[in-house]
Amino acid sequence: MELVTYPHPALLRKTRPITVEEATSAELQARVEEMREIMHQSDGVGLAAPQVAWSVRLLLISPAGTRESDELLLNPVIKARRGKVVGEEGCLSFPGIYVQVERAREIDVEFLDDQGQIRRETRKDFAARVIQHELDHLENILLLHRMSPADRVRVKRDLEALSQSSD
Repeated sequence: MELVTYPHPALLRKTRPITVEEATSAELQARVEEMREIMHQSDGVGLAAPQVAWSVRLLLISPAGTRESDELLLNPVIKARRGKVVGEEGCLSFPGIYVQVERAREIDVEFLDDQGQIRRETRKDFAARVIQHELDHLENILLLHRMSPADRVRVKRDLEALSQSSD
């Protein structure tokens, strides 16, 4: 398992839901551990399965950037959004590129945990931003799709360099 960067085709593949049986499996836990290593080695605060070329509805977040704050969300769905805030975002699949993105300030998210239990929680501010960003990956929405026209012009050379490095 390795981190993939834009324009890798895995970033735009349809993702499938995780079953309850998979959620509690040793295989899933082993793959999540690999993702955890990749996320922390890359100094990330979130990583979605498509970013490691795994087309499932799974994301790992660590809003505090520590292993103790790691959380696994399987089949996440945002049930409610409140407020709006614009903030800077980067993405491990777009290294070195940072743009302003509007997100909900607060969300209610429903997901399956690693025990196969459905949970619904409210997240605010940075944690809400991280979940929304990673959930975009599960919906095939990339940082590129969230960029303003001005940001696209500003980072055009960086995007071209990423495209060329994948050839």
